[in-house]
Amino acid sequence: MGRGKIEIKRIENSSNRQVTYSKRRNGIIKKAKEITVLCDAKVSLIIYSSSGKMVEYCSPSTTLTEILDKYYGQSGKKLWDAKHENLSNEVDRVKKDNDSMQVELRHMKGEDITSLNHVELMALEEALENGLTSIRDKQSKFVDMMRDNGKALEDENKRLTYELHKQQEMKIEENVRNMENGYHQRQLGNYNTTQQQIPFAFRVQPIQPNLQERI
Repeated sequence: MGRGKIEIKRIENSSNRQVTYSKRRNGIIKKAKEITVLCDAKVSLIIYSSSGKMVEYCSPSTTLTEILDKYYGQSGKKLWDAKHENLSNEVDRVKKDNDSMQVELRHMKGEDITSLNHVELMALEEALENGLTSIRDKQSKFVDMMRDNGKALEDENKRLTYELHKQQEMKIEENVRNMENGYHQRQLGNYNTTQQQIPFAFRVQPIQPNLQERI
């Protein structure tokens, strides 16, 4: 028995709808690949699910941009609004500027200069000389700055060395004073100890003339 026809309408059951979407999406992509290989056709396919997820396929021999350009050229239908066209023109302008800068950079390196005429070579030489002068001026300023920094570091080192020597001298003087004070205290202590050990009869008595007269 043959399969019955399926009424084409929205599937209400979400699970069945998702299963059907997955099967038919894979089937469409398979057919697109087959027609690309069998017929050497250029195919671009974009599918958006109900959830907004995008699936795309494009023949290996082309790109989506190329297909859209061909479609625009043959159908004459406007694909982009003025805003997008201005943006596209700006992108093209930036690309051209970038290509021009790449060429100038190669010329600055001395590459691909065989096609330049005498005037262009003179302009290139002048630009290089101006750049070299600017570089030398910047280098000279950098050397002066490094020299000033070195002088400042040297002065700071001298100042710190002087402060260190000064502190060391003050410490030495303090140690000498402490040693002298300790020495005098030890001498005084030894003297007192000696006086205590000498018998009273041998101790030096003060001279008292008045006391002799009284006796």
